Amino acid sequence: MNLAEGIRQLGLGLPPGAAERLEGYLALLGKWNRVYNLTAIRDTDQMVTHHLLDSLAILPHLGAARTLVDVGSGGGLPGLTLAICRPDLQVTSVEASQKKAAFQQQAKIELRLANVSIHCGRIEAVTGTFDAAISRAFAELADFVRLAGHLSRRLLAMKGAYPLAELDRLPPGWRLANTVKLDVPGLGAERHLIVLEKT
Repeated sequence: MNLAEGIRQLGLGLPPGAAERLEGYLALLGKWNRVYNLTAIRDTDQMVTHHLLDSLAILPHLGAARTLVDVGSGGGLPGLTLAICRPDLQVTSVEASQKKAAFQQQAKIELRLANVSIHCGRIEAVTGTFDAAISRAFAELADFVRLAGHLSRRLLAMKGAYPLAELDRLPPGWRLANTVKLDVPGLGAERHLIVLEKT
């Protein structure tokens, strides 16, 4: 699955230059990954499906959010890819690993992402209020709420199989607002976006 075909299958209309920037991000990720082990996936085609298209599948579901905090963002997924495709979206990327945050900083510079700020540290230390907080393969839902609930009233959790047991353990004051079953081109695995709201 190449990136252009995946974007077409997702039905995304991206701003001018976004597809080229996504290719640039992919090349940087592959280059840094050989030295710093940012992701277990080595194959470029798999990076396209498992990382880029997986992240881009949630683009239509961000709604009217103008500020987004990406919690435990690793190599910048989904935060940097969303920032590339939504120049109007201010993305704060939070990653505790210094080497992963350093990669994101380099990607920000090389791809000229003026709408991204990188925070190297623990999510509990981040302050401010955001329209939404997002996490991808970060933590159980209850932990996501505990760690990032102070940053937004709307939490977006990217999950594989539907996390029924995790939803049963949601802390008081939070509810399931929406579930979106995502169809990621070429992935062949279950994906769900779980939207939690403060009550």
